[in-house]
Amino acid sequence: MDIQIGDHKIGNNHPTYFIADIGTNHDGDLERARMLIRLVKDAGANAAKFQNFRAPKIVSDYGFKSMDGQVSHQAAWKKSVFDVYQDASIPFEWTPILKEECDKAGIDYFSSPYDFEAIDMLDPYVPAYKVGSGEIDWIETLERMAEFGKPILLATGASTIGEVQRAVHTILAINPQLILMQCNTNYTASPDNFEHINLRVLNTYRSMFPNVVLGLSDHTDGHATVLGAVTLGARVIEKHFTNDNNRVGPDHKYAMNPSTWEEMVKRTRELERALGSGDKSICDNEKETAIVQRRCLRAAIDIQVGEIFTREMIDVLRPATPGAILPHEIDSVIGTEAITNLGAGKELRWTDVTS
Repeated sequence: MDIQIGDHKIGNNHPTYFIADIGTNHDGDLERARMLIRLVKDAGANAAKFQNFRAPKIVSDYGFKSMDGQVSHQAAWKKSVFDVYQDASIPFEWTPILKEECDKAGIDYFSSPYDFEAIDMLDPYVPAYKVGSGEIDWIETLERMAEFGKPILLATGASTIGEVQRAVHTILAINPQLILMQCNTNYTASPDNFEHINLRVLNTYRSMFPNVVLGLSDHTDGHATVLGAVTLGARVIEKHFTNDNNRVGPDHKYAMNPSTWEEMVKRTRELERALGSGDKSICDNEKETAIVQRRCLRAAIDIQVGEIFTREMIDVLRPATPGAILPHEIDSVIGTEAITNLGAGKELRWTDVTS
């Protein structure tokens, strides 16, 4: 099926839709957030996405401090998990301003909400809701977003196929507009992450959920995973975006920058052109090549009217002159009689032999 987000149709027969996840890379500065929106537009993104969370409603300060140190990508954070989320949260008051900036740039605006109030607040401003991987088993929020009747983008990092099934069926029971995104939620930017992205999961999703649009939410370096995902049918790509990978913050290190983002879009557009049609035929740009590289049957010697063709009298040589007898038809020529005089090298035609 096709899904409409803003002015864009998204589906198998439409261009890949690129979402630049600015996420926390605004660094608490509204003007910086607006600047990043303009940059993602220039780099070729179709949408700028933010994240609406508030620390007390997404993390337990007690819970994280009770753990034996911070783990995974959070181990490198110099502040507590709670404080990092507190610093990175976006005030609700920014929403209409960010939406207006996206409108000016001519790209879509939406966000990942992480509590009920954020879901409700975003409704007037977004054409779609993005569900972060960590929310996949919070069924209440999936139902609440689905009930607004807008497209849902569901990331599926760090989840089992059973959890994906439950989330997909929850959403589809309310709203058929689902984009299902393969994802690996390791944010360390390690090269080893390529071994865990498992792009073939997209084939599994296509088989299990034929009526959803496929996508990829990715945190690996370079373009390999994106190009592979598009080849396997993903039509929505989400990557984090910053203007400077050396800035201090939780998402800057593994984000794309304007240069790498633009390159990713260019390579993807080339890939889309290259994927082309599933129909195998001689393409317009190789019709002349099909003449000069293919062969046809030719007289190996001078042949007179009335002679009976033997294999030794026939050469199989380039070019394949249009209208000439083709190599796979040679057995049908042997044993026939020449009805015209043929000079050595002349192509054979069906009008030259008895039927």
